[in-house]
Amino acid sequence: MKKEYIGLEFDTSIAAKAIAGVDEVGRGALFGPVVAAAVVLPTSALSELVLAQMRDSKQLSSSRRIKLAQKICAIALDWNIGFASTAEIDKINILQATLLAMKRAVLKLKVQPDLCLVDGNQQIKDLSVPQQTFVKGDEKSLVIASASIVAKVWRDDLIVRLANKYPMYDLVANKGYGTNRHLQALQEFGPSPLHRLSFRCCQNFAENEQGIRMRSP
Repeated sequence: MKKEYIGLEFDTSIAAKAIAGVDEVGRGALFGPVVAAAVVLPTSALSELVLAQMRDSKQLSSSRRIKLAQKICAIALDWNIGFASTAEIDKINILQATLLAMKRAVLKLKVQPDLCLVDGNQQIKDLSVPQQTFVKGDEKSLVIASASIVAKVWRDDLIVRLANKYPMYDLVANKGYGTNRHLQALQEFGPSPLHRLSFRCCQNFAENEQGIRMRSP
């Protein structure tokens, strides 16, 4: 059975004139930054997104995501991107880096929303804007799903550009996630400077590569 499209009931039940959806992508990837988007939508735009048959980003094809991202950015009162680098992920852990990316996205908004709807169960620390968290929010809320789509398209585009520098990891296909070809390349070439060494498998491959170099004559 196909997943239902996201409806209006959830978002219109919230009494706020300008709602920001906040979501991240790339949390489980082995390569590259974790990216968040904050999208401020007027309630008058929600019905247009319903007509566009919105789903959360994981349920959409790449071409459909790109078209929807363009529509979302065109009708939004404001939107912006925040990210946390690989170095930051390794320093403060992926959860804190994800929240940092979300905070940066919200702080970069020029239009201050009345309320932020944040995907997940963790609130963004030290955020002056009122916020509510929702587990699986990208499956329930149009504004959170909008942020998910915008973040996904932005991050995918970044990873494709980075793939030109690191062609051995098959990044165009896997977008930094741990596919078999990606793991095989890690075993053969070791991790790049943009791999997350705080993630166990990247750490193991880095240790293996270092051991091989030390044993080499």
